[in-house]
Amino acid sequence: MPPDPLLLVILGPTGSGKTALSVQLATRFNGEIVNCDSVAMYREFRIGTAKPTPEEQALAPHHLLDEIDPLGYTTAGEYARRARKIIQEVRNRGALPIVVGGTGLYLRALLEGLFPGPVRSEELRERLRERQARGSQHLHRILRRLDAEAARKIHANDVPKLIRAIEVCILSRKSMSEQLQRGRDALKGFFILRIGLDPDRAQLYQRINRRGQTMFDQGLVEETEALFKKYGEEGGDQSRHGDQRGPAGTSELREAADDLVSSRAGCKLDKRIR
Repeated sequence: MPPDPLLLVILGPTGSGKTALSVQLATRFNGEIVNCDSVAMYREFRIGTAKPTPEEQALAPHHLLDEIDPLGYTTAGEYARRARKIIQEVRNRGALPIVVGGTGLYLRALLEGLFPGPVRSEELRERLRERQARGSQHLHRILRRLDAEAARKIHANDVPKLIRAIEVCILSRKSMSEQLQRGRDALKGFFILRIGLDPDRAQLYQRINRRGQTMFDQGLVEETEALFKKYGEEGGDQSRHGDQRGPAGTSELREAADDLVSSRAGCKLDKRIR
């Protein structure tokens, strides 16, 4: 019986060299790169997401980059379905699939699977958003009654996760915690080789500082302000109603723009990491 085909997964902290290694491996071993960074899936976020450069993308096929509208949304489950389909297509072409990790939840969904929760109900979500007008603590109290374990893990201000957890409990008539314990649909048919990058911490901080400064030089502040002007007001209104929207659909975008403007003079990102 032939062995399972190989699937490479490259993991590591920001600035550890995942992109460079993935491109080197792809060019040497006929590989195709599958993005696993949730923010890099969104169009128009170029500098701040540190996506592979056009030159790097020209060296090997890349998948799941620039796929989603800035005000669109996706889920870990949807990512896993699309990524699994692409990985199988890459294998069928006789190439090596290389997943470059960035978002832990998305990677777990891809490799380990998620529980088969119910589909979204916009009618129920709208009712929950109306309840949210009384304050996010109100939704948290509802979840505590339905699933105390899930409520302990979800912050009272994380409205999208609260709404989804309540939705799962009501529509399935079972707690989300119970369903998570019933098993998941793990990826099958591949031998998964994980490559973890763990550079020296001091060198990593220096590398992150240099990357941050390069982002400022390339126009990070201007990119963020332009995105806010184009999408921020509309997205902020949606996010206040607990809707799951892309990076441009959050009030944090305005805060990020303000922070970046005030930080332009000195780039010391390692202090935030510590």
